[in-house]
Amino acid sequence: MEQITSALIGIGLVLSAVFGPMAFFPGSTGVIYRQFSVTIIASMLLSVLVALILTPVLCASLLKPVPAGHEPAENAIFFLRPFFRWFDRAFFRTRDLYVRLVGHSLAKKLRYLLVFLVIVAAMGYLYLGMPTAYLPDEDQGTMLAQVFMPTGATLEQTAKVIKQIERYFKEEEGEAVESTMTISGIGFSGRAQNNGMLFIKMKDWDLRDRDDLKAKAVAARATRALSSIRNAMVFVFPPPAVTELGMSKGFDFQLLDRGGLGHQSLMEAQYQLLDLAAHDQRLTAVRPNSMADVPEYRIDVDWEKAGALKVPITAIHHTIAASFGSAYVNDFIQGGRVKRVFVQADAPNRMLPGDLEKIHVRNTAGLMVPFSSFASGRWTSGSPRLARFNGFPSINIWGEPAPGLSSGEAMQAMEEAVEKLPKGTGFDWTGLSFQERMSSSQAPLLYAFSIFVIFLCLAALYESWTIPISVLLVLPLGVIGGIIASSWRGLANDVYFQIGLLTTLGLTTKNAILIVQFAKGGIEKGMGLVEATLEGAKLRFRPIIMTSLAFGFGVLPLALTTGAGAGAQNAIGTSVLGGMVTATVLVVVFSPLFYVLIEKLFGRNRKRKAAD
Repeated sequence: MEQITSALIGIGLVLSAVFGPMAFFPGSTGVIYRQFSVTIIASMLLSVLVALILTPVLCASLLKPVPAGHEPAENAIFFLRPFFRWFDRAFFRTRDLYVRLVGHSLAKKLRYLLVFLVIVAAMGYLYLGMPTAYLPDEDQGTMLAQVFMPTGATLEQTAKVIKQIERYFKEEEGEAVESTMTISGIGFSGRAQNNGMLFIKMKDWDLRDRDDLKAKAVAARATRALSSIRNAMVFVFPPPAVTELGMSKGFDFQLLDRGGLGHQSLMEAQYQLLDLAAHDQRLTAVRPNSMADVPEYRIDVDWEKAGALKVPITAIHHTIAASFGSAYVNDFIQGGRVKRVFVQADAPNRMLPGDLEKIHVRNTAGLMVPFSSFASGRWTSGSPRLARFNGFPSINIWGEPAPGLSSGEAMQAMEEAVEKLPKGTGFDWTGLSFQERMSSSQAPLLYAFSIFVIFLCLAALYESWTIPISVLLVLPLGVIGGIIASSWRGLANDVYFQIGLLTTLGLTTKNAILIVQFAKGGIEKGMGLVEATLEGAKLRFRPIIMTSLAFGFGVLPLALTTGAGAGAQNAIGTSVLGGMVTATVLVVVFSPLFYVLIEKLFGRNRKRKAAD
């Protein structure tokens, strides 16, 4: 306990310091970070207390003295003794080979430093080349379908197409789809007779164990098959991982009229943008989540004639609204029940624009004035729904990255397309896309602050400014493993990947602390610098391998899991597992080298000052 107490405290403080800053990040990203931060810090501090207080008591109570020179396999079950003896022989040979490798690194410092620089450069190159995203796609057991009919389509036509879509899921995707719920006349873009949507419930994950039955595969197959429906656009997509941040996975884009160009110019910019997106190989399923312009009949009132005929403005408005819409008049009692009375023109007399000429408006003198005597009409077009975003006229556009690409690459493609639009046209991100941009800008600050807090904790623990430097130098050796593993599996740089990298940072410093702590203790006992470092590496090799294997196998189920929530678990498990491999293989070699270099560089200065 005298040997490892300070190391235990240091490891607990470092892991807490890594996750501490996460708890104070704002926004939706901060909510996700905070759950991991509080959980890991609490469990880590409790485990340190158990290791310092309860574990020594259990060792003193349960372990028995053994005679000198005994073999570990003597107390094992007889059929396991050969395996244990073989394991010990293999382990001791590996340890001796490792100690020789550490000695070689201490003798050929420059050569190993060049290898370290190559590793750091490769880590930076791979990290910058990773695709970005906010959250991994999740199979949540549901899908959504968006239906667009041509402008002017009736509710009956929309319902007919939706029935056809519903029949497709029942007959062609019955192995994966359990049920559907359809809505006609309402879509994600608003209320209109030519809009519709479907909510599709998938079967249980255990019944969809094949890749072609996953939500993403079914959605892609359905969108491709339903594209053959005439006079309709159908898009099938899984919901985002966090439904409170939007309704569509992929990207959520706002095209803005920042220069006051007008509605028509904004619509033309939208058509140009959609055309550019259709020819971009990085994008797919790009569609406006808005309502297209519809035919409108505009009534032009000659207010001078209306004033001469003593027809007030309110009377004109109320008459048109009551005739073609409806107007509440009063109540009446029938059979003991109160019923409401609405007035409206008869259906045959409110079907065509010419029916306006049949309307008479009462003027202030009580006379009925023909509508055609002071007004005329003409056909035009306009938007049924005017939307604004941050005060600017806007059009919402949804889309997805092409297969094999990330949402960050799709967002980059949209930003490049906007640069080709007329001046005065801008853009902004909302929903998941906005959170992705926020998290990507916060990630460097999070890493930097976590490393700074680790440095302060180690400096306070060792009462030295130089020893923490030798520990922090090994951080890239763990990070590169997480980046390689995630890139190999095609995962993106998202929030869960960042959490996995932060975990890797803490575990990497843990391995370095174990070696540095014992080397420092050997120097205090009078051993030479190289001798103490080699002794510390030799003594701590087994605990490092043991804890790394335990942690690696602990996160292995996260990296391999399937079903509900598999996306987040795979992202964390893969990055942590890859980081643990390199943090074990590389750190045990480079950590002694860095400690010796730092001690030789700064230790002489300390001794010279002490002598003076």
